Amino acid sequence: MSEQNPFAIAQHQLDEAAEIMGLDRATHELLRWPRRELHVSLPVRMDDGGVEVFKGYRVQYNNALGPTKGGIRFHPEETINTVRALAAWMTWKTAVVGLPLGGGKGGVVCNPTELSETELERLSRAYMREIAGFIGEDVDVPAPDVATSPRVMSWMLDEYETMVGRHAPGVITGKPLPLGGSAGRGTATGLGVVVTIREALKRLEVDSEGTTASIQGFGNVAQSAADNYIDMLGGTVLCVSCWDSNDRKAYTYEKDDGIDPGFLASVTDAYGTIDKDAAMEAGYKVLDGDAWLAMDVDVLIPAAIENVITRETAPRISPQVKILAEGANGPTTPEADDLLHENGVYVIPDFVCNAGGVTVSYFEQAQNAYNYYWELDEVHRRMDTKMTAAFDAVHETTQRHGVKNRMGAYIVAVARVAEACKLRGWV
Repeated sequence: MSEQNPFAIAQHQLDEAAEIMGLDRATHELLRWPRRELHVSLPVRMDDGGVEVFKGYRVQYNNALGPTKGGIRFHPEETINTVRALAAWMTWKTAVVGLPLGGGKGGVVCNPTELSETELERLSRAYMREIAGFIGEDVDVPAPDVATSPRVMSWMLDEYETMVGRHAPGVITGKPLPLGGSAGRGTATGLGVVVTIREALKRLEVDSEGTTASIQGFGNVAQSAADNYIDMLGGTVLCVSCWDSNDRKAYTYEKDDGIDPGFLASVTDAYGTIDKDAAMEAGYKVLDGDAWLAMDVDVLIPAAIENVITRETAPRISPQVKILAEGANGPTTPEADDLLHENGVYVIPDFVCNAGGVTVSYFEQAQNAYNYYWELDEVHRRMDTKMTAAFDAVHETTQRHGVKNRMGAYIVAVARVAEACKLRGWV
């Protein structure tokens, strides 16, 4: 297994869970692979009149529990193995939270920071034209992910509705409110991360007030996590680390008395790049991009991309760290997971920790179907209930089986998906 192949990692994690569970061979083999995947080529007219051809993917991993669900990423290093892994993790994520959904994922190989708005719109519409026959409210429902946004979802929804000749708001979630989006969807993933941190601190009998955190990333998830860590838990976020698309490298922004997420958000562009000069003028220290990992804090929150905590980087983590909350998908490799477990770090696995986004996306689907929309407090209350129940189920399973938290989460999720496969007569 390669540390850098996310799908190999996803399969390895499933294999370990299947062995602990005593899962039968046929079900195990079925769950190791996507049910369906689509590879597309996207010719796009650029502003200079030329045509660029982009590669895109959509993977529907498993739909035993319901329509597949998962975001669309625009990233220059996107691969089919990344999309497969993310679709697998979405399958376990929807299952562990108890949603009637399967797992899917999509991606386009591109660098959106190098595209004009009109080029980005053409690319978004081209992608939707290719996958439109592959998705639907009761088939597969995309959503925003890395470097996509409610604006991108608006273009995709409009393209789909133009093709089918009717309104179909439930075909995509993460939409702007005027087009059928849900209150609270934009901040849901980060809020869910903090809900699980709250529950973990309770299990560790640590008072959340006075705790400190370090965050990788400053996109949508990280900004919401920072806000809620401060406002909901009464903690302090000492630093954030993010990619600078201008310098093409990462920086860590630190303040001894804690960052101000609102200020940093005001000087951050749509792709999570903080204005370095503005931050320095406001008294922030600008450190190496990996400095966030070695901070003396209580909680680490990787909320950017996969494979950032490895056997090489994990030893740099401070012994003060009590909790690693995986706001990103797949940030920790199996080797690093073992090291963290040995060092007594309480890992909140990604498909539990960051499930707030898909939970509110499910709420958005329900609201679209009924054409009746909930107030923000109602969305937050329902999400908190779902996330807390999922955390409790995983924690109880972990304790009962004497395994790592990630394996506890896998056991809960895989058991639910396997049961649905058996009930359908697939195995």
